[in-house]
Amino acid sequence: MAVFFRGLVSLFLVFSVVMAVLFVDFVYKSFSLHPRDFRADAVVVLAGGRGRVEEGVRLFREKRGAFLFLVGVDPLVQKQDLFRDREGENLAGHVYLEKASRNTLENAIYGRELIMQKNIRSLHLITSRYHMKRATLIFRHLLPKDVAIYPYPVDSKNLREQWWSHGGSFRLLFGEFYKYCLFRFFFLFDSGEMRPGASPL
Repeated sequence: MAVFFRGLVSLFLVFSVVMAVLFVDFVYKSFSLHPRDFRADAVVVLAGGRGRVEEGVRLFREKRGAFLFLVGVDPLVQKQDLFRDREGENLAGHVYLEKASRNTLENAIYGRELIMQKNIRSLHLITSRYHMKRATLIFRHLLPKDVAIYPYPVDSKNLREQWWSHGGSFRLLFGEFYKYCLFRFFFLFDSGEMRPGASPL
C-alpha cells in the first residue's frame, strides 16, 4: 500500500511540474503576441472587453480591413452607438454587428457566418491579450483552413506584465489557461460537427 501511495505522489508531482511548465509557456506566448501592421480582408472584434471595439474601429478607419465585424455585441446596442461615419466617410455599410453570441465559442460559430458570407480570406482578430490564445484556437478550429487569422491583442489594466506578483493577473491567466486546455482537449475528439458547414448551436 505504501508503494502505491508513493507512486500516486510521484505521479502527482510529475503532473504538477508538467502543468506548471505548460502554464508558463502559455503566459510567455500570451505576452509575446504583437499586432501585425498590414491590411487584411476584415477586422473582427470580440466585443465585451474594454478597448476592443475602439481599437477595431481605429484599424478599420485606417483601412486595415475592408470590413469590420463586431461580434458578441449586446442586443440593445445599435450600430450608430459604436460606429458613425465621419464627414466625408462612407464606411458604415461595411460594419456588421453580431448580437446572438454570449461566449467565445458562440463568437466563433456566429461570427463565422458573417466571415464566410463576405468570402473573407484574412482577418485581424481583436480581443484582450489574456483571452487571445483561446480565441485564436477556437476561431482557427471553426473557420476554413485557408482563412488566415492574425491575432491583434489589446492590453488591459487588469493584466500586468509582472503577473507573478499580482494576484488578479495570476488568477486571470490561470483561468484562461484552464479554459484553453479544455478546448484543446475537446477539439482532439471533435468529430467535425463544429467545422465549416455545421449549423449554429
